[in-house]
Amino acid sequence: MKKTDLEKNKALKLANSLKLSAAVRAGRDTGPAKVDRREQRRLDQEQGLVPFACKLDAELVKRLQALAPAHAGGMSGLLKEALERGLPQEDAAA
Repeated sequence: MKKTDLEKNKALKLANSLKLSAAVRAGRDTGPAKVDRREQRRLDQEQGLVPFACKLDAELVKRLQALAPAHAGGMSGLLKEALERGLPQEDAAA
């Protein structure tokens, strides 16, 4: 490697470390620490929650997004409540 390449790599490393440290500082100043994805997944699994993806009509999504902030459980709680109301009971299906 040439001397200029080495200096360029050192500068890139320095710039990257500055970005990361600034992001960490900014994250600490905003309030309580957020749980990382792995920890959140573990907490969800302990509660018996599983991810479920589906495609919905855009108008329905807008309505859900408008209602979710006012709901105690957020979007997940709102969807759970709506599905429980809309689906037949297990006893009736058998």
